[in-house]
Amino acid sequence: MPKIEISRDKFFDALGRRFSYPELEELLTVAKGELDDVDEEEGLLKIELNDTNRPDLWSLRGLVRQLRTYLGEPAPTYPFISRPNERKESGERTIEVDPGLREIRPYIAGFVARGRVVDDDILRDLIQTQEKLCWNFGQKRKAVAMGIYRSTLIRYPVQYKAADPDRTRFVPLSMEKELSLREILREHPKGQEFGWIVEHLPAYPFLTDARGEVLSFPPIINSARIGAVEVGDEELFVELTGLDLKTILLACTIVACDMADEGFEILPVKVVYPYDTPMGRELTTPFAFQTVEHTTRSAVEKLLGLNLTSEEISQALTRMGVSHTIEGDTITIVPPVYRNDFLHPVDIAEDIMIGHGMDRFDPEMPRDFTVGRLSAAEERNRRVKMLMVGMGFQEMIFNYLGSRRDFIEKMRMSDEDAIRVANPLSENYEYVRPSVLPSLLAAESVSSHAVYPHHIFETGKVAKKDPEDNYGSKTYNMLGFLSADPKADFNMTSSHVAALCYYLGKEYTLEPKEDPRFVPGRTAALLVGGREVGIFGEVHPEVLENWGITMPCAACEINLDILFEAE
Repeated sequence: MPKIEISRDKFFDALGRRFSYPELEELLTVAKGELDDVDEEEGLLKIELNDTNRPDLWSLRGLVRQLRTYLGEPAPTYPFISRPNERKESGERTIEVDPGLREIRPYIAGFVARGRVVDDDILRDLIQTQEKLCWNFGQKRKAVAMGIYRSTLIRYPVQYKAADPDRTRFVPLSMEKELSLREILREHPKGQEFGWIVEHLPAYPFLTDARGEVLSFPPIINSARIGAVEVGDEELFVELTGLDLKTILLACTIVACDMADEGFEILPVKVVYPYDTPMGRELTTPFAFQTVEHTTRSAVEKLLGLNLTSEEISQALTRMGVSHTIEGDTITIVPPVYRNDFLHPVDIAEDIMIGHGMDRFDPEMPRDFTVGRLSAAEERNRRVKMLMVGMGFQEMIFNYLGSRRDFIEKMRMSDEDAIRVANPLSENYEYVRPSVLPSLLAAESVSSHAVYPHHIFETGKVAKKDPEDNYGSKTYNMLGFLSADPKADFNMTSSHVAALCYYLGKEYTLEPKEDPRFVPGRTAALLVGGREVGIFGEVHPEVLENWGITMPCAACEINLDILFEAE
């Protein structure tokens, strides 16, 4: 979870009063925060934020904004924000986007902040905001990268280009010699840390002003001149680049609102695209794209177990800074411009709960007496586990979340049925696994030091898209097993399948099957009662190569839910 360090005195000054540490601990629950530590010598508060859906809270000003609103201050307004039907004046401040960026790093947003002299505290907060947004929310700069520059040195329009990595050169921040973009990936510490984001691309993102003066090589490093922001600077240009437009726009608005709360005047910037985007070809940023959301009072009362009047609901939402209307049973909310976490009516109920005050909910003892027991699915899974162990397999347990690279690309599969997390904390936990086999292959890829043969299995869950399901996806209990051995082949796995079905009392048939994960002609579908319940075969050499496995492997995956339903 994100942790921020903020000046204690500046924090209390911004709140308008001082709190004892126990009082602060209680108040921070409004932002799902905890006082992690206090550095009395340096005068710093270390606060952990436990809500990854609220990146607007990961800064001093964002946290103060939420707490002040909760304590009764009016929610701030931000007149510089453009909307779909209201574009703010940007003047000469324009960013022009190169057509070559469409398949590389297509989106950019920005603004100018002026009217305050940058001091140590402001610079420290800006750097921390940049780090937290880009590392946590921005997936280590892959999805969001942010640059801050000396605006007075920039001549508009800014040019966002797709540059040749070998012919394009400049002096990067913290260095004195000129390097090509590709050399920066090899020689600069930030290039070594973040080069993986762009190193495979045919061209690299590049920012210059109208005179060709270099701003930065996003998402890697700023230039040593325009990109070297220092204490004493009075006007800043802020830009954010990335892969998803709404993510970029939200991050841009968060930073702009924070700087406005710090006392800066925010000047919008127009972005001109040569290709279509979800918001059109011209966009003035910061830009609010959020739409109204709805729920009902009866649904809120059912979720919270508390009867609330319209006035109480209105007061709760107001304390959370959420604009709203209540007409009859219908509650309509307009998310603040710096939030995009209202994905479901439950999220509205959660804000009402927090705004109403969680200490105002009386605890209740359970009224129903129940006896715990294993579900039918768990009993079946345990039976299958015992059979697999009896056949010499070792049980494994894996995470259900993983990366696109592991679950899809290495397996030679499409992502048509895969479920992607809307706001992943990291690309390593971006997808819900659609199959057990990638997990088994991941284990095998790091087990070459162990004596062969390797026989491993897991009974676990997978999830796939299902348009007919109420939630658009369905979760299944699966069995996956894999054998790694010089003799591992179709026949070995077929014998394991036969033994498993025999002891489970299931009659089965096999049919030829084509699957990109397996060798053509050495793959079969497993049918029980005329329904396909699984697949097995020899793992395709390309899949093994993708995982760095040098030993032949044969694997099987069976849907246990369908297997036990089939007659």
